[in-house]
Amino acid sequence: MTADRRIGQHIKALRVRRGLTMTVAAGLAGITQSYWSMIENSRRPVNNRELLERIAKALRVSSLEITGKPFDSVDPASRSVLAMTADLGDVLTGWRVGENPGPEAARPWGQLSAELGVLNGRLRPDAEYEAQAEMLPDLIRGLLVATDTVDRSAALIGLISAYKACAYLAHDLGVAGLPTLAAERINQVAEATGDDGWVAYATCQRAQLLSGTNRQRQLELALTVADTPQARAETRGLANLTAALARAVNGDADQARTHLAEAAALAQGIGPDVSPWMQTNFGRENVKIWSVTIGLELGGGLRAVEHIGGWQPRAVSKSRRATYWLDVSRALASERKHYARGIRTLELAEALTPQKIRTNTFAREIVALTPGKVRAGAEGDIVRRLCDRMGINPSK
Repeated sequence: MTADRRIGQHIKALRVRRGLTMTVAAGLAGITQSYWSMIENSRRPVNNRELLERIAKALRVSSLEITGKPFDSVDPASRSVLAMTADLGDVLTGWRVGENPGPEAARPWGQLSAELGVLNGRLRPDAEYEAQAEMLPDLIRGLLVATDTVDRSAALIGLISAYKACAYLAHDLGVAGLPTLAAERINQVAEATGDDGWVAYATCQRAQLLSGTNRQRQLELALTVADTPQARAETRGLANLTAALARAVNGDADQARTHLAEAAALAQGIGPDVSPWMQTNFGRENVKIWSVTIGLELGGGLRAVEHIGGWQPRAVSKSRRATYWLDVSRALASERKHYARGIRTLELAEALTPQKIRTNTFAREIVALTPGKVRAGAEGDIVRRLCDRMGINPSK
């Protein structure tokens, strides 16, 4: 699979493999045949989850098959990350909590704690994928050994955060199977703590990781967590945000906004703008970022950004800030007259977290399908640089 193969090309190949005409496929997806044709011929981007998942359902495939993830990488760091995912798979498959990898994996708690500090304090917030992939296998093995020591409680919580890092790293890269396995490991560790609050947290992570595969089940799990009294406010807040996304992708605008409002109310009860607990980023800033994402999924386009004025996130992690600027870029690119601004904004997001943005489906669609007028203008150099770093060829 080549790095520059666009979504439209995958959709066409999958449609032909299924033996469907454009008219039939478009009808199953609930769009017109002409719109489907423009997508296949890279004249219109697939720029939101709702459309992506409708097409996937029509073709009876997963969203990953349509996006083509994991992408072939052109930069050494991204190639290195994909090569190391095999080690992540080995450690996730090889041991469960309660199974000891052996004395050779043992390390002093001070060393494990310091690595957790680096993972949770810098590598995950900054979306440094390569460093995470290199650290995680040995860290997990060491934490599994530590659960048999006096440091058991701290080791269990450390395992939850390490497995969470595995889950979202694999999810962002598009490595099938690993996010689900990592979510199961989070749940097993949470149950080992004997604390219903941690079990609710694990269920919330499971719900978030169902994104793009089973929205109905995602919603059911999120609603369960949102109504769990033992869960922390951060967990219930994230559950409401997850439910809002599931509702939005399913086109239920009223319920999506209700969940957003419930999350906002929970965020108001937290002291800081961003809670430091478990690196959830939950708080007033993150709710605003999610409101933009939800607005885009509901088809709001540029209105999804305009409703928050000139606000910019400052307290959330670099990864969340990059997500915000990516969504602003998506909103701007939804209108031809603002496409150039969208390209400039996308470069800002990429500068914050290069590996995250370069592997993002919607970012790649913006760059690959940049209108010729924009490529020929002042933003042409930006487009060419982004194409080079993402390993794609723009549409002619």
